[in-house]
Amino acid sequence: MTLLRSAARPVARWLLGAFLVLAGVAHLTWQRQDFRAQVPPWLPLDVDLVVLASGVVEIVLGLAVLVVRERRALVGWVVAAFFVAVFPGNVAQYVEGRDAFGLDTDRARLIRLFFQPLLVAWALWSTEAWLAFTRARGRTPGPGGRD
Repeated sequence: MTLLRSAARPVARWLLGAFLVLAGVAHLTWQRQDFRAQVPPWLPLDVDLVVLASGVVEIVLGLAVLVVRERRALVGWVVAAFFVAVFPGNVAQYVEGRDAFGLDTDRARLIRLFFQPLLVAWALWSTEAWLAFTRARGRTPGPGGRD
């Protein structure tokens, strides 16, 4: 159990990094049209520019999650902020009823909205960003000071 517990965070971090890189590549290639559906119409930028730029940002963030050690907690906060920043696109997809990523019902699009906070939590936990924050504030996070 101890080995599993000690391996969980690094495995989650590697999965997060791989997920971000894959999503970023998808922005630039095979899922480009789907990502266009998430760009809110009120955003005063070219839709393709937003999709391409956010894809590049995701690739860079994913690589940072995978390779940065010294400032890992900072990377975690930046990734969490990115997930918060793109959330209005998810909301726009729901509100406007845009089909993408196999989300072709209002219910499916609504359920997807509840996964964004999980992505934020994943970024903060797997990079130890939240742990660093609680330690800096002088609090012991969770049972045994681990989380």
